[in-house]
Amino acid sequence: MLAAWSGLGYYRRARALHDAAKQVQRNGAFPASAAELAQLPGIGRYTAAAVASIAFDEPAAVVDGNVKRVLQRLSGRELSRNDHWQIAQELLELRRPGDFNQAMMELGATVCLPRQPICTRCPVVKFCASRGTSNEKKLSVRRRKATLLYLLARRGDAIFLQPRPATISLMPGMWELPQTQRAQTNKEIPVLKLRHSITTTDYSILVYACGPRRVRDGLWCPLRTVGRLPLTGLARKILRRLELIA
Repeated sequence: MLAAWSGLGYYRRARALHDAAKQVQRNGAFPASAAELAQLPGIGRYTAAAVASIAFDEPAAVVDGNVKRVLQRLSGRELSRNDHWQIAQELLELRRPGDFNQAMMELGATVCLPRQPICTRCPVVKFCASRGTSNEKKLSVRRRKATLLYLLARRGDAIFLQPRPATISLMPGMWELPQTQRAQTNKEIPVLKLRHSITTTDYSILVYACGPRRVRDGLWCPLRTVGRLPLTGLARKILRRLELIA
């Protein structure tokens, strides 16, 4: 499953989805209410309400980032977390809760935009207290820059990969090329240079070819089966750029 998910990020969601599927199988039936859905691994209040309302017509309102923005602008005041959920539930169309929830999310995603809301297209503009203005705080994200060096070791039709430690928070257990602190010599030329971004960090990636004796604590993987491994998104990008995998 992680191999299929590779490159999408949010790998904890993949693991939680797998755990949830196994729990549903053990229970013998899929949960039919938001309360029951919320007991599954990785499913919070928003996801539980979305699934229950769309799949089972349960009158459970959803609140995601887009819905929050719509409610904030409609009310024209700062809302607490509880306020968002309470107002969303009060507005909910009980006869068609799933359609209403999807409409609210779509309204925030396509019309009530964060920076430039398209108020002339808004179906509820006459009820809106803000009419495009907002008290939302604009956060400036300061991006960091870093350089990462990787080694590409080949032995016949196999390359050397390492698993990321299971104890780390970022992509534990995923497979990647071995990292190095520096090239073998100052004159060594990388076989690949590329850019890669993860959350708020922009990375400069340098990949150096090396001999089999320089790597350890990993696994020699035949190129024909590498794509089946749960590779990190960066590892998959590197191997594709080098035309080692499709």
